[in-house]
Amino acid sequence: MNPTASRRLRANLLLLLASAIWGFAFVAQRVGAESVDAFTFNAARFALGAVALLPVVWWLDRRRRVPRPIRALATRAAVLPGLVAGALLATAVGLQQVAMSHTTTGNAAFITGLYMVVVPVLAAFRGHRSSWTTIAGIALALVGLYFVAIRDGFSIGFGDAIVLVSTIPWALQILVVEHYAKRVSALRFSISQFLWCAALSALAAPLLDARPFAGLGAGLVPLLYGGLLAVAVAYTLQVVAQRDALASHAALIMSSESVFGALGGALLLSESMGVRGYFGATLMAAGIALTQWRTEPAPSAAVTKDERLRSLT
Repeated sequence: MNPTASRRLRANLLLLLASAIWGFAFVAQRVGAESVDAFTFNAARFALGAVALLPVVWWLDRRRRVPRPIRALATRAAVLPGLVAGALLATAVGLQQVAMSHTTTGNAAFITGLYMVVVPVLAAFRGHRSSWTTIAGIALALVGLYFVAIRDGFSIGFGDAIVLVSTIPWALQILVVEHYAKRVSALRFSISQFLWCAALSALAAPLLDARPFAGLGAGLVPLLYGGLLAVAVAYTLQVVAQRDALASHAALIMSSESVFGALGGALLLSESMGVRGYFGATLMAAGIALTQWRTEPAPSAAVTKDERLRSLT
């Protein structure tokens, strides 16, 4: 195997590991929702994740011998973009976490994955033309959504509806990150938006949580997983992997996050989506993957949560 192929294989494996961590994070969120209210949970886990990433930035700066004025300039440049992305992120994860008390892990994972479908739809309003694969993928994902979430009488459960609404701020956040991705330091941007997300979630907790800042001890394990693994470790793996991975491969691999979410719910929480649900989930996964399929080389575009296609800068 030539060196380039070897690096890409390693990158793809790292991305698969990151996707598995993100997928199983739905289990942590589901368990955490039993003891910690939504915005308190998000404030704690994103603050923890941001703080855990600080040593990574320090180590990279030291390794590259980046001068202090350049480090300070890069940090200041990430503040405002981080605020915009962090506000959208706080909205998206807030809605998602509220929904976790009212839906299954599998449903939440697959419906959340529809943000990949919403992104090209929103991009179309900005004049971006969609390929036939994107259009076919959107249609397939919507049919899958019907089997996963729509009940008799053409109704949708409260939790599933909230998760579905959350795909809009997820998609908007992706487009915001796409706009700033090549303008600011990737890791500093991540830390900035995670800190803003944590701060805004903390401000929302007294207003929207029934028991603000309570239950953190009881929810320590899911908080540690959600903060250290799902935020700090997985995002760092992604940043490292994106140096060598092809953008189209990365998008397809990271769409497996939904599958891992459903798998985690089945293995750890004994949840079942039923024959109808699994059939719909299969259609959704295929549709999501199809929207990311490139029939010809295309410039890298943000197609996943929190840029998902970031490079170190």
